[in-house]
Amino acid sequence: MAQLIWLGLKDPFPNPLEEEDPDPSVPGLMAVSEKIYPGQLSAAYKLGIFPWYSDNQPVLWWSPDPRMVLKPQDFKCSDSLKKTIRHFCSTPDLQLLVDKDFGAVVRACATSKRKDQDGTWITQEILDAYTQLHKQGHAHSIAVMEQNQLIGGLYCVSFGGMVFGESMFSRKTDASKLALAALCAWCEQHQVAMIDCQQETKHLSSLGGSLIPRQEFLVRLQTSLNQTNIELPWNFGKEILNHWL
Repeated sequence: MAQLIWLGLKDPFPNPLEEEDPDPSVPGLMAVSEKIYPGQLSAAYKLGIFPWYSDNQPVLWWSPDPRMVLKPQDFKCSDSLKKTIRHFCSTPDLQLLVDKDFGAVVRACATSKRKDQDGTWITQEILDAYTQLHKQGHAHSIAVMEQNQLIGGLYCVSFGGMVFGESMFSRKTDASKLALAALCAWCEQHQVAMIDCQQETKHLSSLGGSLIPRQEFLVRLQTSLNQTNIELPWNFGKEILNHWL
């Protein structure tokens, strides 16, 4: 039986496409490290692994089975959300900004209260690590603004033709849904086959997310990583929401 390994600065991740979970009693946990070392996030995402832990824990690296994904064309845009989109697109004081203040969006995700959840997994270490990815062009934010105030949004990671959703928040009704609708529209227009949502939630299921076997996800991930149809910088505004009308 394989053993859960502690990763050092230059240690490679186990490949979940080729190796079983190291500890069957903790399904999906692939490795542990003392900190997030430089270059680790990029290497992890390309293997379908992501960090998820709390401040009082070491860094825990996961690749769950099954995997929650959202195919952009399957996004469920309800009639009420379409009404919200029409109002949003026709109101000058309401705006959608991409990659304008990445740190503010991540901090808002970290500090937003969530039902049945104490604290946050978005630690200062996570903020610093993803900010570095953002500077490298691999992490992005979508901010929903009202009178220049942040009322909702999300951040995500992108490599090749693959997008990994990380976290979203809402300070006003449907604000996070507007950000997700914009991301799904942009992904569909750029032939992104699926958005990784990592773990199942009722909220994501209600918006069109579904579970697929980890093996299928990882195979499709490797195909998507070799796609080059996404150009940098990401650049779109609220008009992209017309995709759903």
